[in-house]
Amino acid sequence: MSPRTAAPKEGSHRSAKHGGCPVEAAPLLDRRGFLRLTTMAGGGLMLGFASDQAEAATPHSFAPNAFITITPAGLITLMAKNPDMGQGVKTSLPMLLAEELDVGLDQVRIAQAGYDARMADQGSGGSESIPNAWEPLRRAGAAARLVLIDAAARRWAVPAAELRTERGQVLHEASGRRAGYGELADAAARLPLPALDSIKLKPRSEFKLLGQRHANVDGAGFARGAPLFCMDQQRAGQLYAMVEKCPVFGGTARSANLAEIRRLPGVRDAFIVEGSAEPLRRSADRSHHGLQPFVAIVASSSWAVIKARRALKVDWDTGAYGQHGSAGYREQALAALQRPGEVWRNDGDSTAALAQAARRVEAFYEFPLLAHCTMEPMSCLAEPLPDGGLALTTPSQFPDLVPVALHRVLGVPVDKIRVTIPRLGGGFGRRFELDFVLEAAAIALRVGKPIKLFYSREDDMRHDFYRPHGWQRMRAGLDAQGRVTAWETYSLRHAFRDPVTPKLRASLFPARFVPNYRVEAAVVDSHVPDGPYRSPGANSLAFVTESFVDELAHAAQQDPLAFRLALWGEDRELKAPDFDVGRIKAVLRLAAEKAGWGQVLPKGRGMGIAAYWANRGYVAHVVEVAVSPAGELKVLRVVSAVDVGPIVNRSGAEQQVQGSVIDALSSTLHQRITLEAGAVVQGNFDDNPQIRMPEVPERIEVHFIERDIPPTGLGEPALPPLPPALCNAIFAACGKRIRSLPLRGQDLSWSGV
Repeated sequence: MSPRTAAPKEGSHRSAKHGGCPVEAAPLLDRRGFLRLTTMAGGGLMLGFASDQAEAATPHSFAPNAFITITPAGLITLMAKNPDMGQGVKTSLPMLLAEELDVGLDQVRIAQAGYDARMADQGSGGSESIPNAWEPLRRAGAAARLVLIDAAARRWAVPAAELRTERGQVLHEASGRRAGYGELADAAARLPLPALDSIKLKPRSEFKLLGQRHANVDGAGFARGAPLFCMDQQRAGQLYAMVEKCPVFGGTARSANLAEIRRLPGVRDAFIVEGSAEPLRRSADRSHHGLQPFVAIVASSSWAVIKARRALKVDWDTGAYGQHGSAGYREQALAALQRPGEVWRNDGDSTAALAQAARRVEAFYEFPLLAHCTMEPMSCLAEPLPDGGLALTTPSQFPDLVPVALHRVLGVPVDKIRVTIPRLGGGFGRRFELDFVLEAAAIALRVGKPIKLFYSREDDMRHDFYRPHGWQRMRAGLDAQGRVTAWETYSLRHAFRDPVTPKLRASLFPARFVPNYRVEAAVVDSHVPDGPYRSPGANSLAFVTESFVDELAHAAQQDPLAFRLALWGEDRELKAPDFDVGRIKAVLRLAAEKAGWGQVLPKGRGMGIAAYWANRGYVAHVVEVAVSPAGELKVLRVVSAVDVGPIVNRSGAEQQVQGSVIDALSSTLHQRITLEAGAVVQGNFDDNPQIRMPEVPERIEVHFIERDIPPTGLGEPALPPLPPALCNAIFAACGKRIRSLPLRGQDLSWSGV
């Protein structure tokens, strides 16, 4: 292959839709499911899955990723099927199995599954891991428990109804007999599974594990520096690779000093991959069509490749976007606001209602591009296999997308791709993208050796798929009683990707709560690749909407909490999109109660409140701040109320809310991505900071409202309401209204105000 390498043409594949993404067709693991029971090699029980009846008849066919294995010696292993990127599913998913199996977490070993096409819903994103697994995994645990009881009943010749289980044992109280699961496992594996539809699951009142506090199963590994992450992995004969991309997105390399680089110590190869800008754009079905342009360097050690990268000189063709910049995008947005936009929703007659309003309020909000800033930059270990396949260790949020993308882009047969899932050092939507996986695979196939590709922090920050920037003009009218009678929103979006999803958001609040409501939108062509960012859409809409609601409350001279409760109106459940008014009012009331809302605070101290719903969860925050006369801001405490249904791991759930608060504080206080001459300016945490320890509130209190409904995920819904709650608190403290982010560099001084 020549030094200038182009990506192979995409091949055909059979796929099905999963979350809007093409994935290899796989059976759903539901209550009618594909659970299969069989014996282990050497004895014991495995409860797993199979793709059809023929495979189910083959012993040990689903051994690698069985949900539950029990050896004759009593070793119980429970499998976590979804990637853990800090949201705790490696702990919480096995808890679902353990609860119904009736074992303690201290009695089991928990392992991470690798990708398997038969194991449905293996992605981590959209706060869907727990909702998708809630019933299927509990039924799997209950099924295993029932066959163990059946085995004991047959051994002792007693009715199964006389037996019960407790911490991995089957007990017959009448005779005093008991048997451990390990003793029964081999016999149980030869019995038929009960019909999954017939299995009675425990009510929440009988839970022993679920809802309690449990330590992260990898906690000890974190403490001793165990090789849990992709960056830690090693293979015999492994080489290291880095890629250099054009500072302007999609730019191509005309030439590079490759001959000089290849002569450097430890360097094994250096070459150009032509690629195209199309993978940055992607199509509406979120599929992956190719490689971006890059220059690759391969070396014998990480230090050798880093030094060679520093010596690399590339002549880039930046194309038509080399003159783009953040200042120009903002000018385009302001100009677009002066022209009519595309109407996305038009209820009633907002123009007439605004003209008749007793008071009109108008505001302009803007929010910046944000990088994901995962603690572990992108990395991937790709190993060519003798049969022409690839083995990958990849921290991808959706490992089921990896084989399809490799086949489509590089022509590797899907059935010859193996994917191991390490812990992910943060995700937040960035690891939904597969650019780094495709790059590692392409380099490994070229050199024919295991390749560990890794990004520097600068690579990671300057070649992200960003949270989009945006600008919104808000107008509303109030009647003489302070009720909202009209509301208009003009939203500026950028058009680098498909605009359908944002259009759907026109149906969200205040739609259906304000009689005269109009939404307009226009386009700014920014050529900046965007992607899902923790709680997509809601992470920016909440800031704008809940900040503006606060402005309306003050304009109406009403308490912001009372104003919100009145605006929501009577408790009711709405459909398309689904929304429960009672639940959002409940979290507002609980957060306010626990925070002591309504107390009189001295000037310079203030509380702000906001609530939002995202990923089917409802969260409210009350933020208390202090602002000095000189404008020095201190976030004193955050009180959070959360309704996501029943809690699985209470410790993990609290940590998810607290982590969301800290993450949102980082972006709200400090972070923005800007472009000059078509390139991202920020490159590390010195100019795009994370929150530091002294800035973390001393208290982040979390309160849950638990309901007997299927749970929703918690990785995302707690983030959106934090920025507006913080900005509303600043207004309460010092009278400064925040309409643009981040807060860094803004004048919050109130002396003399």
